[in-house]
Amino acid sequence: MKDPHSVILYPLATEKSVKMMESENKLIFVVDNAASKADIKRAVETLFEVKVKKVSTEITPDGKKRAYVKLAPEFMADEIAAKLGMI
Repeated sequence: MKDPHSVILYPLATEKSVKMMESENKLIFVVDNAASKADIKRAVETLFEVKVKKVSTEITPDGKKRAYVKLAPEFMADEIAAKLGMI
C-alpha cells in the first residue's frame, strides 16, 4: 500500500471545487500521477476518516492528475474542507 501522504498532494480550492462540495458532496485533490483510483480512495479514507463512494480522475493539460472524490452521504465535504482550511 502506498503512503497516503504521497498519494494526495494537495486539495484544490477553486470556485468549481467549492460549488461541487456544496452541490455534489465532492472534494477535488491533485494526486500523484501514478496513483490508482483504489490508492486515492484508501488515502482519502485513511487521512480524513470518511467513507468514499466514488473516485473519478482526469489529467489536466499541464500534466497533473486530479481526483474528484464523492463522499458517502453521512459525511459532508464542506466539513472536511473546513478542517483543511479551504473554506
